[in-house]
Amino acid sequence: MSVFQALILGIIQGLTELLPISSSGHLDIIPWLLNWTNDPNFVAAFEGFDVALHFGTLLAIALFFFKDWIRLIVGGFNQVVKKKKTPEGKMFWYIVIATIPGGIIGLLLDTFVGDSLKQPVIIAIALIVMGIILYFVDKNAKSDTTYEKMSFKQTFLIGLSQCLAFIPGVSRSGITMTTGRAMGVDRESAARYSFMLSAPIVLAATIFKIKDFVFSLPFFVGVLASFIVGIIVIKWLLNYLHKGSFKGFAIYRVIFGLIILIVAFVR
Repeated sequence: MSVFQALILGIIQGLTELLPISSSGHLDIIPWLLNWTNDPNFVAAFEGFDVALHFGTLLAIALFFFKDWIRLIVGGFNQVVKKKKTPEGKMFWYIVIATIPGGIIGLLLDTFVGDSLKQPVIIAIALIVMGIILYFVDKNAKSDTTYEKMSFKQTFLIGLSQCLAFIPGVSRSGITMTTGRAMGVDRESAARYSFMLSAPIVLAATIFKIKDFVFSLPFFVGVLASFIVGIIVIKWLLNYLHKGSFKGFAIYRVIFGLIILIVAFVR
């Protein structure tokens, strides 16, 4: 894999992991569209590289929400050891509990059927279907609940929905934000919780795959690019969702999905 390819993939990961448009779908499709997948050397180098790119966006989430994570961890510790209940402690354990079922189910599904779903047509259909669902859910959902007031039921079901993210094109952030909106969580809060919820699973995947990492120049370029772009995207999206909706992302998903279907048909 060249440094240029690693840079492009890192930028794509930083953009798509944190927006509800599917990073796994883009990381599978872009090399296919550019015919990189015809190169055996690229295919071999790409194995495990996508997880490394996810580590870059994990670092972005960790840095951007650093103070939030400290408050969550301290709150969670105090709730167990000192029996001191705080909103931060409650949310910490909500995230922990919500991560478990979605992580286990997603891992099992990805292990047994994940590779068979990395087909352009399947990714395109997932992009289009989830784009339509995201649009109608976001358009008709209320915004009754803020991040601090999310209930156990809401956080758990959002976490459980992550299991569908094993399908490339669905998008982890897309399905969790959609589920949050369906349950009346406001847009900014749904995005914030989606970011926080993704961290434990991405960290686990990084630890699991670290043995496959090749610490070369392309590796560091890709991770750094996904980290820097990830920071920018988090800040932009949270500001945008003060007044904006998910409509634009839904439209993008449908258009990109249709382009993939056309290219697949032509080829």
